Amino acid sequence: MSPNGSDLPRSHGAGGTPVSRRPMRRKLPQVLTAGLILVTATGCEYTWEDFPRLGMPTPVTEEAPIILSLWQGSWAAALVTGVLVWGLILWSVFFHRRSRTKIEVPPQTRYNLPIEALYTVVPLIIVSVFFYFTARDESKLLSLSDKPKHTVNVVGFQWSWAFNYIENVPGSTGDAKTDKNLKAIPDKWRDDLPANAGGVWEAGIPGTRNPETGNPGPTLVLPKGEKVRFILTSRDVIHSFWVVPFLFKQDVIPGHTNAFEVTATQEGTFLGKCAELCGVDHSRMLFNVKVVSPAEYQDYLKTLADKGQTGYVPAGIAQTTPAINAEKKQL
Repeated sequence: MSPNGSDLPRSHGAGGTPVSRRPMRRKLPQVLTAGLILVTATGCEYTWEDFPRLGMPTPVTEEAPIILSLWQGSWAAALVTGVLVWGLILWSVFFHRRSRTKIEVPPQTRYNLPIEALYTVVPLIIVSVFFYFTARDESKLLSLSDKPKHTVNVVGFQWSWAFNYIENVPGSTGDAKTDKNLKAIPDKWRDDLPANAGGVWEAGIPGTRNPETGNPGPTLVLPKGEKVRFILTSRDVIHSFWVVPFLFKQDVIPGHTNAFEVTATQEGTFLGKCAELCGVDHSRMLFNVKVVSPAEYQDYLKTLADKGQTGYVPAGIAQTTPAINAEKKQL
């Protein structure tokens, strides 16, 4: 066989005519152009102003920019790592190709301690940096204030949501600290609840619709510019409370209550959904979040009281003994 492979059999078409590979090479730019058009067409609703968010929606809370910054930093680190790896691969492919060196079999190296140390230490550094920033931002996002201005108990159940507004509302009597329907809330958070808070509630079914937008699911109303603590409880299986433009979601676990706080910065109605596969009708566990002014928020609570939706709906399964013991160990 000749070194350049000239004596190898060539492919032939009908009638023994040699098949040329040049048309395929000419079509390659056309195929790449078509692929580029398809990719850009799928994102035509976005503008260059949206590009720095790298696919994330516009943040609407004070806490969301922390998550957005972590997301952008992860992309930047991945891009730098990718460019370095791709560069090394292309460099080795170009400078060590056989046609350039004219060597049939290049010298074989069994090991190289500096290189092996490099590709062991560098990934450890990358992972350590990611861990540091993730742990730092997570501690900020999950930190709770001593006395939140508002508290909402979010109750997940198959296949919708209920919202207990733990507030002092005119026309509603009772005490959230002793209410049996809120027994799923641990004592450490029950002590932070307002005194003699009768509260009001709103609950939905999969067929519930927002009267203004027509979007499916019940509507959770929040005040703009005021901190709200969410206490997440479940009546049955694991759900996940996700308000898309909050850039944040947290699991709703039966027997293990979670909590977090946000401060909304923009009025409007936003979409929320369950982000945990929880059964056959998981896709119907949708809800809406409407952010209004503080005055409108108080008016909404009074409207619920006037409709007779006073007190609280059952929050769900109380903290299990293992969950309580685990929290004591953390303290």
